[in-house]
Amino acid sequence: MLRQPRLSLLFATVGLLLVPLVSGLGSSCSAPLTRGSAAPEDPYWLETIKHQGVPAFNPDPTYQVFRNVKDFGAKGDGLTDDTDAINAAMSEGNRCGLGCDSSTLTPAIVYFPPGKYVVSSPINTYYYTQMIGDARRPPTLLASPNFSGLAIIDADPYIPGGGGAQWFINQDNFYRSVRNMIIDLRPMPPSAPAIGLHWQVSQATSLMNVVVEMSQDNGTQHQGLFMENGSGGFMGDLIFNGGKNGIAVGNQQFTVRNLTINNAVVAVAAAWSWGWTYQGVSINNCTIGFSLTIGGTTSATQAVGSEAIIDAIVMDTDVFISSTKPSNGSLPASIVLNNVQLHNVPVAVGVQTGEVVLEGSKDSMWIESWGQGNVYVGKHDQPHFTQGPIAPPQKPWNIVDGTGKIFGKSHPQYADYSLDQIISVKSHGAVGDGVTDDTKALQNIFDQFAGCKLIFFDAGTYYITDTLTIPAGSQVTGEAWSVILGGGLNFQDEENPKVMVRAGEPYCTGILEITDIVFSTVGPAPGAIVIEWNVHEPWDEQGGAGMWDSHVRLGGAIGTDLQVAQCPAGSLSPDCMAAFMGMHLTQGSSAYLEGTWIWTADHDLDDPESQQLNIFTGRGLLSESFGPVWLIGTAAEHNALYQYNLHNAQNHWIGFAQCETPYYQPVPNAPAPYSTNKAYYDPEFDASNTMAWALYVQQSWDITVFGAGFYNFFQNYTQDCLATFSCQNQIFNIDEDSTILVYSLSTVGTKYQLSISEEGVVDESYNRDGFQETLTAWSRW
Repeated sequence: MLRQPRLSLLFATVGLLLVPLVSGLGSSCSAPLTRGSAAPEDPYWLETIKHQGVPAFNPDPTYQVFRNVKDFGAKGDGLTDDTDAINAAMSEGNRCGLGCDSSTLTPAIVYFPPGKYVVSSPINTYYYTQMIGDARRPPTLLASPNFSGLAIIDADPYIPGGGGAQWFINQDNFYRSVRNMIIDLRPMPPSAPAIGLHWQVSQATSLMNVVVEMSQDNGTQHQGLFMENGSGGFMGDLIFNGGKNGIAVGNQQFTVRNLTINNAVVAVAAAWSWGWTYQGVSINNCTIGFSLTIGGTTSATQAVGSEAIIDAIVMDTDVFISSTKPSNGSLPASIVLNNVQLHNVPVAVGVQTGEVVLEGSKDSMWIESWGQGNVYVGKHDQPHFTQGPIAPPQKPWNIVDGTGKIFGKSHPQYADYSLDQIISVKSHGAVGDGVTDDTKALQNIFDQFAGCKLIFFDAGTYYITDTLTIPAGSQVTGEAWSVILGGGLNFQDEENPKVMVRAGEPYCTGILEITDIVFSTVGPAPGAIVIEWNVHEPWDEQGGAGMWDSHVRLGGAIGTDLQVAQCPAGSLSPDCMAAFMGMHLTQGSSAYLEGTWIWTADHDLDDPESQQLNIFTGRGLLSESFGPVWLIGTAAEHNALYQYNLHNAQNHWIGFAQCETPYYQPVPNAPAPYSTNKAYYDPEFDASNTMAWALYVQQSWDITVFGAGFYNFFQNYTQDCLATFSCQNQIFNIDEDSTILVYSLSTVGTKYQLSISEEGVVDESYNRDGFQETLTAWSRW
């Protein structure tokens, strides 16, 4: 039954290769941009480019987005206390801090040139902030010996005397990034409870290219990163040296890529989670690799739900994974390990009481694929509790790198580009005020400069009224999440959906990189396909077509006409239809998406009370791509029909995927207020199925889900259903013809965690682990 679809797909793939591929740069430039030309002594271009971006809807025309800390008095000489200067750069302009839950009006880049900046109290980060160090010569934040406070960088400060209250709502602490920083805690006494980053954050957040140096003395109390709550998120390219804990974490879900921890007592101390995915881990000379607190049986005692770890190398460490309690069928504590190399690690998996679950080796050993927890096969609805080998993930040749590991690509920062290789859209005719129609100006810029220059979107909101095509060859970057905002009559016909931003022409190949951009709409826009992704990476460059730290945000912000004044919770106005679809990966495309969040707003970011909304988007992400596709730390939330839909797709690596279904359903039932459209392979709905799908898989092959969280917290904004696990009956469907492997799947509020051809198979009652329910693995056979 499976052979014929595979054969058909093979012919389809061969047919695709025979299609004439558009491989040009999409412009008439005489000097294609192939590499950076900055001289070794040149400063990073972000420091010297003209900064003329402004937030479109901030009433203060003098508001400053880009802030160089040296312009605020910081010295960076390793001697002067720069704390006040840095915090002044962070806070100036009536920004969103204490007393403000969220705001899109005050974005900022707080920039650090090379140097050593002495810090004696926390840098309290405000909402919608990117802290960016020189990407060529990362600066150091040097802790003062008398440092006082929780952490050097604090993303959610506690209010003194507030009884545990903090500046922000941890689950809504969006839009944060820290890049290119060295944090040095070593001037502080080893006994001091020093923390590099207090990183209690949620979606649309990232850490990248960060190093934390800590004391390696006996009894050290230093910690590189501390996270006690939140709903994330992505972080990658991190190094932690020394300390009691490299990182100490607790969060609903997170994706970590390229994590290195050296000479710590505990590399990763995990207090609680629903699900975390670690891709690419190096642990060296630690006592314990992962210390897991397990055994929570209620939401009040929530502990670690699942840890999925792939492509790890652990050396000279006593225990790779240590749990606080032994696991058994009634205490799942899910663990998934794949491609783990151990060198002088006597215990691979153990319990703090001394029980050894999986022996290690004082020499070398390799763990191909191992799991702990409830494992399912096919339509068998009874789990098999396992502490042993499990079916390994599918790794098609184009998903892995040259060493056999899952391929990863870091957020491009163009550190070696010179200033003359970059053009500003505002300097070439775009306005970015959220009102002026910038469609023609932006299209002219792309037609002229794609492939020739890095195209810099100065901070602002760029309103377009027709399809904007970003040609293959383009490299595009924003400034503190510049916004491309689509609106007008062209996007208002649900029966004839129209693309808002087209990434490459159909079946084209070439480089296409988008970083730090938000895509949004002005309501109503029921016919808007926000992003149509057509471009395929060059055959010799993996990950050449991708997006990093870029998001689809529909409603919930000034300028969208989709706020609480127009679309309060409970309203059913057709004017509150925000888009037809968030993102469409077409058949000829490939895509590397890292940290992408497709969000239909459930609350108003610019309302002082963060009131809930009723905004409608038809679909989240539809993929018809033959691959390769990497969805690394992505999320899709609150779309009416589905969050992710794979149709005739192939060669997808998904980890971690996070979804929430709409809070308003079943009022109205799915798919309302939209109609199903067979041209886009929509699932059908009836009286027995009235809620949106998290992931719907149709006739797709070689798909791996390596960590996922599919949640339903509401029925029509009420939460009584959570107590009976009945907010939704089914949430994740796989048809009979698809080949897919699923690991570390957590759900909330759903009767059946996984269904085959819309028949519930995995009953949540077997997999309860605190607030969420987690299965360790499911395979077809």
